[in-house]
Amino acid sequence: MLVLLAFIIVFHITSAALLFVATIDNAWWVGEEFFADIWKVCVNNTNCTELNDSVQDFSTVQAVQATMILSTILCCIAFLIFLLQLFRLKQGERFVLTSIIQLMACLCVMIAASIYTDRRKDIHEKNEDLYAQTSGGSFGYSFILAWVAFAFTFISGLMYLILRKRK
Repeated sequence: MLVLLAFIIVFHITSAALLFVATIDNAWWVGEEFFADIWKVCVNNTNCTELNDSVQDFSTVQAVQATMILSTILCCIAFLIFLLQLFRLKQGERFVLTSIIQLMACLCVMIAASIYTDRRKDIHEKNEDLYAQTSGGSFGYSFILAWVAFAFTFISGLMYLILRKRK
């Protein structure tokens, strides 16, 4: 039982770390001489422009930013609630609250990654002055980490739903 508990804790911390890196790091769209994410666009590793309300479809970018931040916060809250439930639940009860919050984090990261997947091309085309040199890029590791974090938070949420507290 102790090994299972350690695995679940490590899995949850890994999920949170993936969410932090995917949200903070600047590699959602990358190429030879540039990288772009949900916060800024950098060309030649020195010329960086922050995304603000002058960008067309900025509301789409804000939706991705907000849902990624929310998923990270929910994942951290779920971990704290898990620790509280670990000491407060009666024997045989399930970690339902932790599971619900973790599955909400899963939903948020899925929404963010889906919006970015669908709307990235439109945002780049509507803001050609900002994204002029980013046409030959591909999805970067932060984008991939967001999808991996989706899978991790989903599996973690299901584990909490199935798990019962034992002695």
